[in-house]
Amino acid sequence: MQRPLILVLLSSLVFISACKKDMLYFQNVQKINSYTDTDRLNKILFVDDKTGFVAGGERFYHSVILTTHDGGYTWQNTSYPVAGKGLYDMVISPTGCIDACGFDGKLLRSYDTGNTWLFTQMIFTAFSGIAFTDASHAILVGGVSFNEGTIQYIDSGGRVLESDSLGYQINKIIMVSAQAGYMCGYGAVEKTIDGGQTWSFQKVEGDNFTAMDIHGEEIWMCGYNGCVYHTSDGGNNWVRYRNGNDITLPRYRLLSILFTDEQNGWAVGEEGKIIHSDDGGMHWAEYKHFTTNTLRSIARCPNGDLLVAGDQGALYRITP
Repeated sequence: MQRPLILVLLSSLVFISACKKDMLYFQNVQKINSYTDTDRLNKILFVDDKTGFVAGGERFYHSVILTTHDGGYTWQNTSYPVAGKGLYDMVISPTGCIDACGFDGKLLRSYDTGNTWLFTQMIFTAFSGIAFTDASHAILVGGVSFNEGTIQYIDSGGRVLESDSLGYQINKIIMVSAQAGYMCGYGAVEKTIDGGQTWSFQKVEGDNFTAMDIHGEEIWMCGYNGCVYHTSDGGNNWVRYRNGNDITLPRYRLLSILFTDEQNGWAVGEEGKIIHSDDGGMHWAEYKHFTTNTLRSIARCPNGDLLVAGDQGALYRITP
């Protein structure tokens, strides 16, 4: 009668041992001064070997942009009261124009690598993603949860050329050329081959997809429930490498993903979770925590270090 209990205990010990064995440790973790302990830092963008930005703020109250001129070692924090709401995404155009979008339709644009920013008020919605199709045109996406989504096509002056509505929120958009691009959101992943004029659904489901990392035809994508998907042929075929709904796997709420080569990738999310794969995304192991703040963006510094950013001004430079 005691045999099932013994088997359960043995299985638990094996599971615990496996978890401990899979724990990873960074070579070095350096906390960077972001000059804030209240702002949510949402997107990291490096534009060259020296210059980089982090976009964020407090959703209802103000916008901030951190700037570095030394490859991400030190940062300056600047507030933008004219925008006055949190910024969620930032992207650079083919000619060097930088756009940052955010809550309540706020749009900041810089033509001089962040020295000055021009403000445009778009429609009052939560824009969570932006991508340039060419030097003069961009696409904004966003929405509210699983029942409202927005796409807006704008020119270089922020004027709306066309808009569309969806029945689900779009979280991120990435254009890989003037014609081809991808966007992901609540239970949906879509691809365009005509500059965003039409979109076709990809054969992917089962998560609220939060981020993509694209390298030519190869794409890795993560979701809020912890799923990781991969395609090596531009979306013709997708493989689910990690099932976030599998109750036998650790629970991760993933918000950003980065691959530095075909084998090595990282994803970050809530509770300070950072996970790593060294086999192209098929298997993942967790790093030992150094923060409990939600991490919302991960990027590679010019020297090869990793930079992560998140809630309450969390900003860390990491040597894997």
